[in-house]
Amino acid sequence: MTMPNDAVVTLSHALDQAGDVLASVRHDQLGQPTPCADWDVGQLVAHLVAGPRRFAETMRGGEADWSAPAPPVEQEWASEFRSAADDLIHLWHQEGDRAQARIVDWQTTEFAVHTWDLARAVGYRWRLDDRVAETALAFMRAGMTADNRGTAFAPEVAVDDHATAYERLAAFAGRSPELAPEITSDVMRSELGAAPTA
Repeated sequence: MTMPNDAVVTLSHALDQAGDVLASVRHDQLGQPTPCADWDVGQLVAHLVAGPRRFAETMRGGEADWSAPAPPVEQEWASEFRSAADDLIHLWHQEGDRAQARIVDWQTTEFAVHTWDLARAVGYRWRLDDRVAETALAFMRAGMTADNRGTAFAPEVAVDDHATAYERLAAFAGRSPELAPEITSDVMRSELGAAPTA
């Protein structure tokens, strides 16, 4: 069972790596497709940037409208995201032992899946955090079945026994875990270390 403090640490890692991937996005990539069929890179960036603010609004007792399109972010999307992410983590620290691990893990899952989507769309070459992926995969497996996937997730995709944690998460979320042609599995798994500090 995930403890609240452990869950918040994992969420912090998920937010950190989302910020790193956002920092790698170039303006000329904003119109590129993503694994999210209805969103291009610019729309996915906007959705990610809005995420911490929407979660924080809910934690403060408000009602975030997740069905509304996120406002476009023309520039400085990484810094805007990181500022909002810091606020979100601060709110969880204020909760202390009252933090509900399942809600924290839900937030981690949101950022984990969409960070993978964005990383694949823009050819991000640094390895993503396996702990974040494992947490998100466990959360999704605990609550998602073939009957309640709705329209947000395609059917699970089969992967082999050697799939990474993020490939398994992507596959369960209905994404094709195949990497972009210029990024080989060997590079992702062996040759690269932690993401650079941006």
